Amino acid sequence: MNRRHVKRILTLVSAALLTGAGAPPAIPVPADDPFVWLEDWTGPRAMQWVETENVATVKVLQGDPRYAGYHAQALAIASAKDRIAMPSLIDGRVFNFWRDADHPQGIWRFTSAADYASASPNWTTVLDLDALSKAEGRKWVWKGASLLDPEERLALVHLSDGGEDAVALREFDLRAGRFVGGGFDIPTSKQDVAWIDGDTLLLARDWGAGTTTASGYPFVVKRLKRGQPLSAATEIFRGAHEDQLMSAPYILSDGAGHRAAFIQRGVTFFGFEHLLVTGDGVKKLPLPAKSSIVGMVDGQVLIRTSEDWTSGGVTVAQGALASVPLAALEAGEALRPLILFTPNARQSIDGVVAMKSRVILTINDNVRGRAILLTPGDKGWTSTPVTLPDNATISTVAATDRSDTAYLSVAGFLAPTTLWAIDAADPAPRQVKATPARFDAAGLIVEQFEAVSSDGVKIPYFIVHRKDIPLDGSTPTIMTAYGGFEISNTPSYPAITGKLWLERGNSFVLANIRGGGEFGPAWHEAGRKTKRQIIYDDFAAVARDIFARKLSSPAKFGIYGGSNGGLLMGVAFNQHPELWNAVVIQVPLLDMIRYEAIAAGASWVDEYGSVRVPEEKAFLETISPYANIKRGVKYPMPYVWTTTKDDRVGPQHARKFAARLKDYGLPYLFYEDTAGGHSGDADIEQGARLQAMQMVYFARALEGE
Repeated sequence: MNRRHVKRILTLVSAALLTGAGAPPAIPVPADDPFVWLEDWTGPRAMQWVETENVATVKVLQGDPRYAGYHAQALAIASAKDRIAMPSLIDGRVFNFWRDADHPQGIWRFTSAADYASASPNWTTVLDLDALSKAEGRKWVWKGASLLDPEERLALVHLSDGGEDAVALREFDLRAGRFVGGGFDIPTSKQDVAWIDGDTLLLARDWGAGTTTASGYPFVVKRLKRGQPLSAATEIFRGAHEDQLMSAPYILSDGAGHRAAFIQRGVTFFGFEHLLVTGDGVKKLPLPAKSSIVGMVDGQVLIRTSEDWTSGGVTVAQGALASVPLAALEAGEALRPLILFTPNARQSIDGVVAMKSRVILTINDNVRGRAILLTPGDKGWTSTPVTLPDNATISTVAATDRSDTAYLSVAGFLAPTTLWAIDAADPAPRQVKATPARFDAAGLIVEQFEAVSSDGVKIPYFIVHRKDIPLDGSTPTIMTAYGGFEISNTPSYPAITGKLWLERGNSFVLANIRGGGEFGPAWHEAGRKTKRQIIYDDFAAVARDIFARKLSSPAKFGIYGGSNGGLLMGVAFNQHPELWNAVVIQVPLLDMIRYEAIAAGASWVDEYGSVRVPEEKAFLETISPYANIKRGVKYPMPYVWTTTKDDRVGPQHARKFAARLKDYGLPYLFYEDTAGGHSGDADIEQGARLQAMQMVYFARALEGE
């Protein structure tokens, strides 16, 4: 299971209250919570409240004379036909999922590798989601596909209704370009799947009462044969209702012909059991809980660690990459790992992708991307650096275990995304595609500074601003961060922000605060559970450092963040209203006393702590944005937005926060889009609308009416 697979598991959660056999005691409703009725996800009273709020906010933001221009520019950028068609390598062809103005929900298409290298490839569409949605009266949103290897002819397409994390699975013939008549057609659920062979699946889903965790994850894996109803599937593994994440099946294969089936059981959000599926049943592997299986090359299984691991006299440090033989796992032998890469204190692994005979390792080095080729040999592994542009984020876009060709993307704040091809036999990369500039970057520069947090630790941040910026605090500036779940925030090309914000002489800041993964597991661990206040101190420290340098000032400073970053915004709003004049809170967690009972909240106890643990409850009460709004405080007017279809965090947090602001007579704007799920990605128009409304809000607050 690679890092991208783990990420996909994190998108398969759904709204689920704490019910079912073996469930822990329900989270009580605080006596002073008058807005618990807004937790009724799609109830008529709650939806009437949403409609009323939406009308008021749309009048303000979409009624602003700037909105039409912002929306048109954002939509033009999002739907531009000269974007890079990012590749996937399947069955010897280059596939791509594409959205534009003609295909707002998207098409799945392919071309040959040779034609892809041309300026204008000839594409063949195999699946049109707009046409499918129209024919079936649904709004199908693309959530990827699971391929049968090594043939790669058959796939299970993941389709979401309106952007929810729950998906339906339908069997698709990639060569014929159609759904398979009478093939696998698995109804909507929170689910994950792996092909054992052309007629057999391993499937984790909601099988009925007692098969999902408190947060709605499936913990039962069954074997399903072609032609069988779901009721006839054979159970092969069962986790527990108390697990925080799902038990997910997956397949590892490599270019040398090795192939094995695994299950990853999510006991906690960061702690797993790794299991091998054999002909004699499922066998638990002696791997550390805080580790991930991320690929296989030449029979060597790749292990990424988030804790120190000692085995066979070898100690693998946290945050490192190691390998063990598949044969040793299958035979149950003692493991003696080989260490492939150990980061230093200012490095972290970003991605690990297996090719036919090599591994592409991408890392962050002081929040700057690097790429390395790792090659197995008789005397161990060797490494070769890949020379790519500096001061950018480097990501592996496409690779396959059927060849040693791969594509990598490179993007920086002022450098539009470029696509590079590499061949392991000659690792000198070749630029094959480039995105045209979407905004005028003339006169703009990027600087990296460090702020000193409350405990003396230096917190890096990037700021994009005009070279001739007046050092008088007068420049409107927006800042974002995430600060959680060991997720790194790295430079990217801000096409829409550049056009709608930077072109007007304004500034943008990306803060690399603790809780994230920029400097490995320790950077994350420093802000987990009751240590979380340091994350919020880091964020405030960056703002103060910017003000001390006269790059901006509180009256001209705005902040935004989503999901866990939305929690960050809510805490910042409460703890330091004097530091910002605009706060955008996107698809957020805000009620940290009730979060375990809302949508998939119970799965995040390993990150935030639980109200069932007295010490953790006491801390959560100090930071919960919903619980800490105060009457009479002069807060900046926030803009809080969410989506009804968000079955991960849920819209309930945002609703309750806005309702309390209203009850206290405090100014706010609230908007709830009715589609798009947690990521707000039902179609390109929705994304453009949300971007334009947000930028109107910032312009009104920081540039003036």
